[in-house]
Amino acid sequence: MENKDLTPLQYEVTRHNATEPPFQNEYWNEFRDGIYVDILSGKPLFSSKDKYDAGCGWPSFTKPLDPGELVERLDTSHGMIRTEVRSKTADAHLGHVFPDGPAPTHLRYCMNSAAMRFIPKEKLEEEGYGEYLALFEEKE
Repeated sequence: MENKDLTPLQYEVTRHNATEPPFQNEYWNEFRDGIYVDILSGKPLFSSKDKYDAGCGWPSFTKPLDPGELVERLDTSHGMIRTEVRSKTADAHLGHVFPDGPAPTHLRYCMNSAAMRFIPKEKLEEEGYGEYLALFEEKE
């Protein structure tokens, strides 16, 4: 997706480091099986297997699908010290990571829905992400 194809909110979040409102975004309460990809590059970022309800109003994950696709930067905006998370390929602002998540990682990747696209398990093959179907296979 190119910048011109983004909604105003998607553009502000990914390009100007904005934050969408809590509990008023597309994926905060999405718990179907699937993966979340960078809205700009299409690179896989997170799996619903690692998503949990952190109670913060944004989609939260314990770990990324591919840590190499994320870049972490010090963020001292708004009078806080935080760790910003950006996508490596598209250099898009995704959200922040905090050290207050559940075991085993104790991390909370608190992401903006506007920076991602959710691909449900049943559409993974059709959208070119078939290799991720194995994440959702039943283990016997």
